[in-house]
Amino acid sequence: MKTAQQYEESLRKLNLKVYLQGELVKSPVDNPIIRPSMNSVKMTYELAQDPQYEELMTATSHLTGKKINRFCHLHQSADDLVKKVKMQRLLGQKTAACFQRCVGMDAINAVDSTTFEMDQKLGTDYHARFTKFLLKMQEEDWTVDGAMTDPKGDRGLSPSKQVDPDLFVHVVEKRADGIVVSGAKAHQTGAINSHWILVMPTISMAKEDADYAVSFSAPADAEGIFYIYGRQSCDTRKLEGGDIDVGNKQFGGHEALMVFDNVFIPWENVFMCGEYEFSGMLVERFAGYHRQSYGGCKVGVGDVLIGATALAADYNGAAKASHVKDKLIEMMHLNETLYACGIACSAEGHKTASGNYIIDLLLANVCKQNVTRFPYEIARLAEDIAGGLMVTMPSEKDLRHPEIGKVVEKYFRGVAAVSTENRMRILRLIENITLGTAAVGYRTESMHGAGSPQAQRIMIARQGNLENKKALAKAIAGIEQK
Repeated sequence: MKTAQQYEESLRKLNLKVYLQGELVKSPVDNPIIRPSMNSVKMTYELAQDPQYEELMTATSHLTGKKINRFCHLHQSADDLVKKVKMQRLLGQKTAACFQRCVGMDAINAVDSTTFEMDQKLGTDYHARFTKFLLKMQEEDWTVDGAMTDPKGDRGLSPSKQVDPDLFVHVVEKRADGIVVSGAKAHQTGAINSHWILVMPTISMAKEDADYAVSFSAPADAEGIFYIYGRQSCDTRKLEGGDIDVGNKQFGGHEALMVFDNVFIPWENVFMCGEYEFSGMLVERFAGYHRQSYGGCKVGVGDVLIGATALAADYNGAAKASHVKDKLIEMMHLNETLYACGIACSAEGHKTASGNYIIDLLLANVCKQNVTRFPYEIARLAEDIAGGLMVTMPSEKDLRHPEIGKVVEKYFRGVAAVSTENRMRILRLIENITLGTAAVGYRTESMHGAGSPQAQRIMIARQGNLENKKALAKAIAGIEQK
């Protein structure tokens, strides 16, 4: 397993082509806007080296029997699924941000079982190819970006009917030695901090969309791949030199547009190519795993936000107010409900044909449906308790100013025993999670990541077995079946 420092050094060896604010980035690792997100991924390596967290952060490879980072692991039991959620909560608590390796972990588990069943039915050899890739991933302790979301263009049209065919990643050429792909993947969490990318189709494809039913792996710096870094609220505060106003100076997340400009992929790295009838299975399984993930990572960040809100109440002198106590209880209740769903869908997991374990898909979708709502209410209550000063207080430079700093100190102090600086620090942390850079992961990603709310409702309707529930009611009511 890599150490945190080895991980950082491995990124420096990549020749990534990244554009940020209209300029080509010379060193993504050292860029002040990007680096906090890299620090979050480093934490997944750091904790894996700590004996205190070994049970959660590491696992035993079913391929080699060696100890590996859990993010490179195929779940071998329901207990593995539970430990995954607990690990994600821990990392959310340690970073208060998106730590980015979840998409890759969820992708490898979805691709594993799908390729196995594809081979069984169609006689293909995708699973052996994928297992070879997985073995290398485990040996090198790679961070892998799971790339599913396409730009999609006109949502009313299928991929093959789009005016621009590149709005969905697709095969443009098949050669004796591999395929050539073109298109893009949007909202790619942690892509610039990844060693490899694992591409999957974004929706269930029909026969006419067979060229878009493609899954493959590629080095993150492969020829023809480049990235356009996404803006985040308050992101340029990282360029100001201070540490209070950013709210969370050390950790963060990122998203990027990943563009494939006629990229060659050797056959050994191709895991689906035209088998459109299995595209829906891959999408559904990846989405299920990723919806489970949110029952861990969002909860860990929620723990930090709840703690920050309680401190803000202390510093404001309002901690004893009954309504404040009640709101903090409500925040904890909502947060633990999210966690309960993440644990439940894991505990109810079952073995797939390939041998790895998948969550209970119905409960995973219930988990994510709650995630589309509860973090917003937790954030609202945090803003309620924190007060308006969270978004109106002066800058750190004003606090440090030799003249007006004394004024800031005087008029923005709450409880006399707490320094104005500490009050400002905790309010900026709340701002960071609810409105700033971390709000990408805690709020909007909670809404749209792993599928928007309607996607979960469709799956709940499909998997909720309403007819069985009708039959139960008929049996109790004495209604005879005809």
